[in-house]
Amino acid sequence: MVHTTAKTSSAAAGKSKKSRLSNAERSAYFARREAAKVLRSVLQGDARRRAVGSIKSLVYSPSVKNKKATFALVCQTLKHLSIVKDVLETANILNSRWKRQEELIYIITYDILFGQEISFIGDAEKFLLRHKDALQSALARILVRKKVKRVEDLIDLYQKPDTSKPRYVRVNTLKLDIDSALNELGKQYMLQKDDMVPDLLRLPPKCDLHNHPLVMNGSVFLQGKASSMVAAALDPEPGWEVLDACAAPGNKTAHLAALMKGKGKIIACELNKDRIKRLEDTVRLSGASNVQVLPGDFLSLDPKDPLFSKVRAILLDPSCSGSGTVAERLDHLLPSYGAGPASHTTETQRLNKLATFQKKALAHALSFPAVERIVYSTCSIHQIENEDVVKAILPLAASNGFLLATPFPKWQTRGLPVFEGSEHLHLLRTDPVEDKEGFFIALFIKRGTPFETTTRAIINPRASTIEEHTQSNRLRSKNKRNGALLPTLFSGAFRIYLNQIQR
Repeated sequence: MVHTTAKTSSAAAGKSKKSRLSNAERSAYFARREAAKVLRSVLQGDARRRAVGSIKSLVYSPSVKNKKATFALVCQTLKHLSIVKDVLETANILNSRWKRQEELIYIITYDILFGQEISFIGDAEKFLLRHKDALQSALARILVRKKVKRVEDLIDLYQKPDTSKPRYVRVNTLKLDIDSALNELGKQYMLQKDDMVPDLLRLPPKCDLHNHPLVMNGSVFLQGKASSMVAAALDPEPGWEVLDACAAPGNKTAHLAALMKGKGKIIACELNKDRIKRLEDTVRLSGASNVQVLPGDFLSLDPKDPLFSKVRAILLDPSCSGSGTVAERLDHLLPSYGAGPASHTTETQRLNKLATFQKKALAHALSFPAVERIVYSTCSIHQIENEDVVKAILPLAASNGFLLATPFPKWQTRGLPVFEGSEHLHLLRTDPVEDKEGFFIALFIKRGTPFETTTRAIINPRASTIEEHTQSNRLRSKNKRNGALLPTLFSGAFRIYLNQIQR
């Protein structure tokens, strides 16, 4: 009887082990396919230089179930992509059927050569497993050809940026107060309030909060400091009507709603259909009830339409190169990152095209009759998308009664000195080396409004001083006249970074 019980127990244990293995197989199967869909979006967007979203935003969208496994697969496949492509080309095993599913093939090839030892199910997996020897032989030949001994040495041939940066989270005050967030997050992490942006918390680098309950329920948003400064610079008042001109993915829209305490109205405009869905998901998660999503092109909106007659503030964060967030977006994993001189002409054309759109968008924002404040922002380090856009639009702004104000006057890093006067000191930049993000913010305000007095803005093109700036800012102006321009505004490390990005 004891023998029979032991035998039965053993059989049950074997059945349980088989079941667990089957679950692992199924999980790996679906994770690879979710990763392949994300990888396709990433690679297509990178090829067109018009990404639907960053790698992180695509992986952590609601439609992806197994986020952790999918994120790891996408990042690791991208990290090894050049090697994987070289292996497949050298092995020469793909027919037309599998070439049509190249993203899935990349994922599985990575998993077979470098990933975890998990049983493979699925036709694509079985096909590649039958050719495992050919893949490994091709990899060995590549190592010999490149004169390296390890795969790690192949990867090290490609320089990667420093991606160690503090983790910032913005407390969504529509759902949670700052003290409650400090108390809850403080149970697991060392954290502190940011000294400049309200409701922003700073945590140690590499804290993974993507699955934290406060993030999942929209009480806390994973949002960098520079990104959080944009809506705070506009500082709309509760009860106002605000237009978010290029709203997706919606983090800044949700931030505006929180700053307005859920009162008033936010019209969130977005053209791209895929990004509209992401915008709607973000707004829903935030709990903002005063946001109206408006599908369509901001440039096609009629400022004289009664729908916009009460709009008093516009947040304009248009499409840009994203050159200031390559580390945060994990762009260093993309094939286009670090492209050589051959792509310089294409990149210049792309920047010119972006700048043309940005100027049109800013000019259009200035034409709304009731608007008192406009924030123009980018996550770009390029002058052509930042200071040059503002400089080109300044005459129109002045004729419409707008002048530049100074967002976050205590912030040390200001705009590049490309203006005749001192207007660049009104502009704000964040340093991609020191601050780990390269953002740009310009704040326009309507002359004669109360906000003008509080910011003491001056936009006279012939002005030589700005009253509200500190002695350090006056020293920058003095250095400008002496010819010392860039070193007084940015660190030497930033200049090296800028040269690398613009090559």
